[in-house]
Amino acid sequence: MIENQRHLFDIADDVAYLNCAYMSPLMKSVQEAGRTGIAVKAQPWTITQEDFFTRSARARELFAELINGDPHSVALVPAASYGLAIAARNLPVGRDQEIVVLEDQFPSNVYVWRELAGRSDAHMRTVTWAEASGAGNAGTDWTSALTEAISERTAIVALGHCHWTDGSLVDLAQVAERCREAGAALVLDITQSGGAWPFDVSEVRPDFLVCACYKWLMGPYTMGFLHVDPKWHGGEPLEHSWIARKGSQDFGGLVAYQDAFQPGAERFDMGERANFHLMPMAAAAVEQILEWTVPDIAETLSLKTRAIAERAASLGLRTDPLHLRAGHFLGVRFPQGIRSGLLADLAAQKIYVSVRGDAMRITPHLYNTEADVDRLFEALKRETL
Repeated sequence: MIENQRHLFDIADDVAYLNCAYMSPLMKSVQEAGRTGIAVKAQPWTITQEDFFTRSARARELFAELINGDPHSVALVPAASYGLAIAARNLPVGRDQEIVVLEDQFPSNVYVWRELAGRSDAHMRTVTWAEASGAGNAGTDWTSALTEAISERTAIVALGHCHWTDGSLVDLAQVAERCREAGAALVLDITQSGGAWPFDVSEVRPDFLVCACYKWLMGPYTMGFLHVDPKWHGGEPLEHSWIARKGSQDFGGLVAYQDAFQPGAERFDMGERANFHLMPMAAAAVEQILEWTVPDIAETLSLKTRAIAERAASLGLRTDPLHLRAGHFLGVRFPQGIRSGLLADLAAQKIYVSVRGDAMRITPHLYNTEADVDRLFEALKRETL
């Protein structure tokens, strides 16, 4: 168990923020890193090659350590959608093949595949809630439903580690093995789990993996990481920026145009990747996560959500059992559905959760106290009376 870390955040005592799946608050250290970066840009004569190259290399190293990967396979992207677009540009899909997604998957991980399917005369195969909840399951079992859905017609499987609406979990190692058996590519968006739930890229070996910073990585908006399997390091980037080309460290020689790229996944980097205030913020956030360690974060948050699930059950509310959901994430369902004005009423009391699909997401982090949870359930008890 990690002790409560609220002192590292700027959260007033009367705020019960149980909504990290929406957007994490920034730690004070991350805020300070951003302010320092802004000060650098305010005096551009102080900007050096370190700001363009060394800091971005450090960010790659940190994310690679987080997922047990190789820094040379990490690209810097502004959003999950950007990384997914890179995957869609490079993965082959043939006529009448299938792209497999989950029902109610996050839109950025659906639209790009719909467009690719339309362009390739391929088909979307959506694994449904009904498929994942059938055959006597005591919760949502996406893993079994996915392994049954993947076939010799499958070209791409695109999903997250847990479902963004309720945290229901996917056994990615098992799904990845089924993908390899079928010859299908695997594309992962771990924005709703990266930094809070253990993941080993060397075990799962996805073709592409993206993670935005602003949720469980506890970093800034408009910054993220893309891990690209070495087999795709020679692929086509979305844009052709100067910094991704060989020899870009030599500012005086930039007009000696190069066809060759920087090594590894750097060819996929976004333009202006050196972002002088967001880059150090992202690095500072991941450094703290590594200090806590993801397994310890996951264990601590699992205990929190298990206690919350028990209290929810006492009010007649339904949640998935812990073995079928990510421990940092809890989706709560009401017998009669969620009243439309409930979120606004909770927010008026400075209690913050969210609703996605038919589930109320309760997603705490290390800054949450027992008092936060008590306040939530005092409100929910009134709601269920």
